Amino acid sequence: MSWLRHVLATSFAALLCAGCSTLVPPLVTVGPDYKKPTTAIEQGALPDAGFVTDEHTDSGELAVARRGQDPRKAITIADLDAWWRHFNDPLLTELIERATTNNLSYAIAQERLEQARWAYSGSFGSLLPALGVGGSVAQNEWHKDTSTAKAGGRDIHRNSYHGGFDMTWEIDIFGGQRRANEAAKAAMEAEFYSVDAAYVSLTAEIGAQYVTLRTTQQRIKTARANLKLQNETYEILKARLDSGIGDELAVSQAKYNVDRTRSAIPPLQARAEELMNALAILAGDMPGTWQARLAQMPDRDWLLEPQKLAEIPLDAIRSRPDVRAAERLLAAQVASVGVSKSMLFPKFYLNGSLGLDSVKATDFLHRSALYSSIGPSFSWPIFRGGAVYADYKAAESKMDEAAMNYELAIQTALGEVRNSYSAYTHTYHTFKSLTGAVEAAGAAVDISKDLYKNGLADFNNVLDAQRSKLNLEDSLNIARGDISLDLIRLYKSLGGGLAQQ
Repeated sequence: MSWLRHVLATSFAALLCAGCSTLVPPLVTVGPDYKKPTTAIEQGALPDAGFVTDEHTDSGELAVARRGQDPRKAITIADLDAWWRHFNDPLLTELIERATTNNLSYAIAQERLEQARWAYSGSFGSLLPALGVGGSVAQNEWHKDTSTAKAGGRDIHRNSYHGGFDMTWEIDIFGGQRRANEAAKAAMEAEFYSVDAAYVSLTAEIGAQYVTLRTTQQRIKTARANLKLQNETYEILKARLDSGIGDELAVSQAKYNVDRTRSAIPPLQARAEELMNALAILAGDMPGTWQARLAQMPDRDWLLEPQKLAEIPLDAIRSRPDVRAAERLLAAQVASVGVSKSMLFPKFYLNGSLGLDSVKATDFLHRSALYSSIGPSFSWPIFRGGAVYADYKAAESKMDEAAMNYELAIQTALGEVRNSYSAYTHTYHTFKSLTGAVEAAGAAVDISKDLYKNGLADFNNVLDAQRSKLNLEDSLNIARGDISLDLIRLYKSLGGGLAQQ
């Protein structure tokens, strides 16, 4: 069939012409060209409290090591990679590995990235011709009194058979479609960094919850140890009273001391349960899944050797996943300005159609039923009540907002590094002071007991000493845990191992 070869040749030529035309750059690409902002970050002095020693200042505070005598290990970018392995805790590592494959919030972030990838892939469609195929069969009837049939004075019965291709291609004269492609690509990249940011947040959250759980369990252990000692004191006093040589007031005081310590344990147990459930959810499992393993606290210390920063690594600040995501969102919005501006200019199209149209089924595939058309067209929104220009100005405002968000992301990142490093180094001073206080409190308990036994002091001294010992040991446990928590926050603020990827 020579006419069929003609149809195929014409279709192929039209598609080839339009497809090759997409390789030709636009005459002018409207809108601003994106340039990555060069935000200046002032280094400033480190908020470092220094390595604490046993020496004292004139004001009585603990002094820090002199220059050249600071034994702390310097934090490097390499230390941030899988930072949780530094704690040498297989269960913590297992929880994090489980979470990165099973956590629902992290999976949601990955799905958003997948959506952005498909959106970017689909954005190329606007640069290519739109080709469609369609067909119809219709039975048409006009009564003789209708305007269509009136001239003939009789009813008309006619069938129609139609089938063909339609093509429309927008010639991207002003680069609006290419700007849309740029915006989709930048948005996809922003989602990529958002996944990284979710990864950093997830690992840091698990680390923080895990350390908090172990700290809570240690507080329970300390409270139970003090409860045991206080109960022993109470039993001795009660036995002496029962034998007629005791002090009834001292027995009552010892009793309420025991009950007060006992009452502090249930809230800690409830808190431990809450933390174990939170860790299970973070790992992507049902609450209760990890209880049996998490309830067993290893007899070990999670406190790592003291660490320090030589300086705040500014490249790590700029390369944090959340900062990179903000920068890519800015790039996307800059491109969107070009998309909105292109709407102010005329759009040019190449339109074509090719098909068969007949009133008889037997003639449908005949060459005489062939029709075709091809030619350019254009449209230009002359007046829409200022809506197009308003959209363009709104896009510019969103671009300015995205630039401010990028600046804010850098400011926030730098603040987080400084805050976490300051807290980390200062908590060591608290920990050092509390260590001495706990030792002194233990000695005070022994001395007060001896004085009471020898009749040289009343039982209030014993109560105060026992109560102070418990409070100080509890504060020491909290400070020990806070050191690890602040270090994890510092790792997170520096990019959590993903800053240099």
